[in-house]
Amino acid sequence: MAIILASGSPRRQQLLRQLGVEFSIQTADIDETMFPGRPPEDEVARVSAAKARAVACAPDDIVISADTIVVADDTILGKPADAADAARMLRLLSGRAHTVMTGLSVRRGEDVSTTVVKTSVWFRQLTDGEIARYIATGEPMDKAGAYGIQGLAGLFVERLDGDYFSVMGLPVCTLGEMLQGCGVTLV
Repeated sequence: MAIILASGSPRRQQLLRQLGVEFSIQTADIDETMFPGRPPEDEVARVSAAKARAVACAPDDIVISADTIVVADDTILGKPADAADAARMLRLLSGRAHTVMTGLSVRRGEDVSTTVVKTSVWFRQLTDGEIARYIATGEPMDKAGAYGIQGLAGLFVERLDGDYFSVMGLPVCTLGEMLQGCGVTLV
């Protein structure tokens, strides 16, 4: 049995390594477009499960996949297209709460189990200068909602209610429980 991470995300890889999991990486080449008008929770679950199914593996292998979105005003904020888009997203998140949803899937053989972990995050009020300086670091450009909580954007977070690691892109507590269901003991 092998464990395969269906993601090229350095953050997900880092978190799996911290858990002591030996794994290989096979990125899932799928269309991650979210369908407008559908509930964000359903869409993030659908994309996560599609990633798990897209990876070729042996019948006893375990595939881990995830997809993370930021939702504000029922609008899904994916990765910014450019600096102007990142600034728009950060202005929208400034001084208020939003929800981070991570769809997490674990596949063994043809069986795919998927769950969605939701975390509420509150940003303090941001100035235009802070937003511009943060964007200039390049950090927000490959992250849903244009921020990474584990980096400089941690300075923007007043509080959160939920799973910090889910905001990073991999809810490790939930993953541990799902892997235990597949016979993988981490602790």
